Amino acid sequence: MPLPTLTLLFVFFLVADLCVRQWLAMRQIRHVARHREQVPPEFSPRIGLTSHQRAADYTAARVRLGMLERGYDAVILVGLTLLGGLQAIDLWIAQATSNDLLRQLLLLGSVALLLGVLGLPFTLWRQFKLEAHFGFNRMTPGLFASDLVKGVLVSLVLGAPLAAAILWLMAEAGSLWWVWAWGLWTAFNLLLLFIFPTFIAPLFNKFTPLADAELAQRIKQLAQRCGFALNGLFVMDGSRRSAHGNAYFTGFGKSRRIVFFDTLLARLNADEIEAVLAHELGHFAKRHIIKRIVLSFGTALLFFAVLGWLAQQPWFYEGLGVLPRFSGRNDAMALLLFFLVIPVFTFMLTPIASWYSRRDEFEADRYAATQSSSEQLVSALVKLYDDNAATLTPDPVHSAFYDSHPPAAVRIRHLTQHA
Repeated sequence: MPLPTLTLLFVFFLVADLCVRQWLAMRQIRHVARHREQVPPEFSPRIGLTSHQRAADYTAARVRLGMLERGYDAVILVGLTLLGGLQAIDLWIAQATSNDLLRQLLLLGSVALLLGVLGLPFTLWRQFKLEAHFGFNRMTPGLFASDLVKGVLVSLVLGAPLAAAILWLMAEAGSLWWVWAWGLWTAFNLLLLFIFPTFIAPLFNKFTPLADAELAQRIKQLAQRCGFALNGLFVMDGSRRSAHGNAYFTGFGKSRRIVFFDTLLARLNADEIEAVLAHELGHFAKRHIIKRIVLSFGTALLFFAVLGWLAQQPWFYEGLGVLPRFSGRNDAMALLLFFLVIPVFTFMLTPIASWYSRRDEFEADRYAATQSSSEQLVSALVKLYDDNAATLTPDPVHSAFYDSHPPAAVRIRHLTQHA
């Protein structure tokens, strides 16, 4: 592949990505604005016009911020690649150490740190301006700083050994290093599934056993009906950070547990909570989680195979603004380039992933209707849409491209049909 070809392809896909996403964002803003003054008839008995308008404004504000962030990220990406940012960082680190493995680890760490710092303004604005303006933020600057430090330390403790091991495999395991690296990556992610509920999540949130004995008994009976081996019911102090509510199950094998946000328990009644949980257990019963894990590992294998080939091609580096080293390893640079640009070349797969996720959501809803009450699930969803200021009138094209869950009206109609 000649040098200009990859560069031109990268620029073409980056511009296409940016243009498509900005066009979709404008569609979403215009569509939500057109329907701002009237609550959809199926929701009008339970959601007032003021709440509907708040959701429309919240949606538009989030989309506008996303548009700015997307353009900002594109500039950073071009700066790191075609304008020589990664090359400059690598040369600077090479002056500080002659140890090749250390140089590569420092390169990975420096770029990760740089991207984190560059993304911080948008994170702060989203949390302390946008979320606060709409009444969702409950996080203090001190808690934000604490979470940030903990996140960096956890990433360092877990990520540095993994990065070092992959770099060692790239240097020592021969032409099929990517198979071994994929195996290591798979084992690492499976390990995270085991340790996240009991070791990582408690670093950031407080988890207490569900105190409502009657509700706990109902949930245990539901779990038994669904064949879900439950290892605990916990309430998370989500209200320390946000007014948004949710529930999820986490872990793997004997570490599986169900977690409720305290904000969710404060808003829904027992029947509605059981219905929401029946939906979540529907994902388990229909093996959605296992299927997604297998799919993600299969995709990772494909990516590692492509990376294994690209890492040996000089035009891969040169076409993305980097001159490969002849006196040292280029493994860390290959990893950075690949994972920085792969989203650009795969952005059109987003609607396929969204469709797949929505299909699972419909299936989980149907399962919930058989194990609990579809009317109670509808009631719970309407409350959650209202509380979380989720728009009831998304643009159909924007929704088809992005949304992992069906639009509110479509989902409610689907549940009503299975009542």
